[in-house]
Amino acid sequence: MSISHSMRRAGPAAFALLLIAAATFGARAASLTVEDDAARIVVDTADLLARPDATEVTIPADIAYGGTSRRYRAVPLTAILDLLPNRPPPGAVLEARATDGFAAQVPLSLVRPPTPGEPSAWLAIEPSDVPWPNVSGRQASAGPFYIVWERAAAGRISPEYWPYQIAALRIVEPPAVRWPEIAVDAALPVDHRARRGQEVYTAICLACHRMNGGGAGEMGPDLNRPMNPTEYFQPEALRRLLRDPASVRTWPEQKMPGYAEAELSNADLDAVIAYLAQMAAQRPVGSR
Repeated sequence: MSISHSMRRAGPAAFALLLIAAATFGARAASLTVEDDAARIVVDTADLLARPDATEVTIPADIAYGGTSRRYRAVPLTAILDLLPNRPPPGAVLEARATDGFAAQVPLSLVRPPTPGEPSAWLAIEPSDVPWPNVSGRQASAGPFYIVWERAAAGRISPEYWPYQIAALRIVEPPAVRWPEIAVDAALPVDHRARRGQEVYTAICLACHRMNGGGAGEMGPDLNRPMNPTEYFQPEALRRLLRDPASVRTWPEQKMPGYAEAELSNADLDAVIAYLAQMAAQRPVGSR
């Protein structure tokens, strides 16, 4: 394990090299970067599997593997974040960046040590000598590192909070603080549906889709530049897209999943659409 303190975040080129390295080595010895604004730590597969708190966990409904039961060698996610010397600030978020451009924004308030009856986050580690099976529709497994949850249903953990093929974990500010351009107009009433929509968008959509340039995800297009989906989809077609994308349009490289009502309630689906409409209305002039 290597540690460097007072090291600022690596630039885009350095992170791109990290992603290439992670993708190249696959199930062989892989490295994971854990960082915040002041420190950067790099651990590898062997480091993590040799930890005394590494244990076997059973995930009865694994998101990456189609809801089947899977068993992993894993370490409590809190223990990995505790490698950093500084305490995270209130409201901080864990950004989990994957090799394919996915960048989940997981509230640290959800990441807690294993507790009876409550969701518990683990970092599953793919052994170099026993690779996991490929994820459905992909030519690679969920490894080398994958955040899995015990008792996820107890806390309605978003499907996007199960990032896999992870290359880096970073403690950052909340998305709307980090990227003010994703926030709805502060003058909106406190009970405006778009406010709830912003929360849902941050949990479900921001990992892949930026908003007005704000966000870290690179898997899908920005959903307000140059146009917003509410400007070219009829409302019912947009709802259908979110429920079952392939029923609206499909192509060989399609990656967007559908969201069943158990994952995205009808009320939250309508809130996301209200948020998109609001962002279209407040898009800065000339930003198309």
